[in-house]
Amino acid sequence: MDNYCSPEKLVGMKEAIDAAKGNTEVLNIPDAETLANVLSSGVQTTVSDPRLKVSYEQNYVPAVPLKMPPLPPDQLIAVLQTSIKLDILEGNTGYLRIDHILGEEVADKIGPLLLDLVWNKILPTSSLIFDLRYTGSGDVSGIPYIVSYFTKAEPVIHIDSVYDRPSNTTTKLFTMSTLLGDRYGVTKPLIVLTSKNTKGVAEDVAYCLKSLKRATIVGEKTSGGSLKVDKIQSG
Repeated sequence: MDNYCSPEKLVGMKEAIDAAKGNTEVLNIPDAETLANVLSSGVQTTVSDPRLKVSYEQNYVPAVPLKMPPLPPDQLIAVLQTSIKLDILEGNTGYLRIDHILGEEVADKIGPLLLDLVWNKILPTSSLIFDLRYTGSGDVSGIPYIVSYFTKAEPVIHIDSVYDRPSNTTTKLFTMSTLLGDRYGVTKPLIVLTSKNTKGVAEDVAYCLKSLKRATIVGEKTSGGSLKVDKIQSG
């Protein structure tokens, strides 16, 4: 519980855990995966956070963050095309779908390629539909990159503050005054599509654009929860 992002939501969690410890029906569940599912249902009901889960992995090995390996241009293009889709619709309306939000490090490496393949085709459009309905992953450092393409270069604007509870640190996010390529501008209509599968970083992108009154949000309520989800081993 010491690592959970919103401690105010944990009211009643300790009592729920104590109740589970004394529940013989729960304690006598012989199958570990079934027990994990029962415990997940309990904590999600208490906290109302679908991302807070209990899982069982017999030979759990902590995941090591993967670094993007050097790829030849043709392979890199193929990778990008699986997570980014674009189209020019009737009325010169652009459509851009991103399923993963790149972080600062990767964006810096492949920026020119992104401009040629994606952004320079979107720039001439009169309006844009930005589809985040399937965006379930991403890097926090990518938030200012995306938001900045829909704002002015100056003044720099504080768009959000991200709190990390384990380290007790807060990272402030600001729009960027310098970007690769041209900005979409602040006057052309922007619609952001969301769904229950819009998670984490994508939710924050939508939130920032809405807070800046730069975009109209259309769609379902998003997943809700923290920007980053960690797996913590118990026992």
